[in-house]
Amino acid sequence: MPGFFSWVSGLFSKKQPAHAAQETRLFNNTAKNLSASDDTEAKPPPRLEEHLFCWLLDTQPALLNKNSSSSDKVLAELERRLQTNAMEELPRKPGTLPMLMRALSAETTDRKHLTDIILSDPSLTDQLLQVANSPQFKPGDYLIESVDQAVFVLGLNGIRNVIAAAVMRPMMAARNSSEALFAQRAWRWGLTCARSAEMIARIHNDDTSAHFMVGLLPSLAYITIRREIAAICRAENLDSEPEPALLRLALARHQWATCQLLANVWALPPKYHAWLLSAERPAPKQENWPLLDGLLVGTREVLRHARQRNLAEEDLLKLVHISPQQLDQVRAAVLSMLKESGNEP
Repeated sequence: MPGFFSWVSGLFSKKQPAHAAQETRLFNNTAKNLSASDDTEAKPPPRLEEHLFCWLLDTQPALLNKNSSSSDKVLAELERRLQTNAMEELPRKPGTLPMLMRALSAETTDRKHLTDIILSDPSLTDQLLQVANSPQFKPGDYLIESVDQAVFVLGLNGIRNVIAAAVMRPMMAARNSSEALFAQRAWRWGLTCARSAEMIARIHNDDTSAHFMVGLLPSLAYITIRREIAAICRAENLDSEPEPALLRLALARHQWATCQLLANVWALPPKYHAWLLSAERPAPKQENWPLLDGLLVGTREVLRHARQRNLAEEDLLKLVHISPQQLDQVRAAVLSMLKESGNEP
């Protein structure tokens, strides 16, 4: 069976690389209300994803598209690990996650029950208090000193997002100096996309807290892929620090597969898989837009705040499934969060 997977990996990477990368691109939005004659304008500018990669990887477009002699071998091994569930760097499911998911999805969950679940995990308790007092979540100048206080001050809806961020934050914290900037920017990007998806879900009367959590998965997938590529390079005695071009290929080709694998390993509800699939391959008349639009708005705003090339506002308006007034509200909230967190390098 390993031989079969190796054969499939070789076929996939050697004969259809462009097709594979296109199928798994991050932004799959299509413009609204276009006639058949306008089909050439129905896709978002493909360079938005390139702008994101340049910023995350702290590199220039020329280096992002540079040919690498070792890329085929490394990418084939990454694909083999994905297909055979052999990813070494895939984050394990947090122990309290199943109880938290049940408690947060139940309409009758009370404050004490939720507090007890959080307090049963000391590491989660510490992370939650840090996140609750971070600029992105802190309620004004109010200092939150206990879990019970956090639940009371933020409310059940507010604490849901804090819990999701607290669960994922340790997994995305930089392990060394070589990944420090990438991890910092990926986390900032993830929070911005998650907040955008949450607000757009509210506009569509959808599950806000679940969309916040699923909005964080792409950024967690990115840091996971980066670490897996670094591990493969070490195992193959290649350069200890993967080149930006190699990382770009790995991220572009396998971002959605890694998101689905994370959702599967963590036993997230089926709706998470459905949202991820609808973002990767949206149907022409689908109604699941919050994640897709949240990624687009979040990416555009985080790049704009970092003074990077992004997406023109008129193009953004053509692609999102909310009104211009609703978009202004989402952008204002996201921009406020970015300003509160300060300027990053």
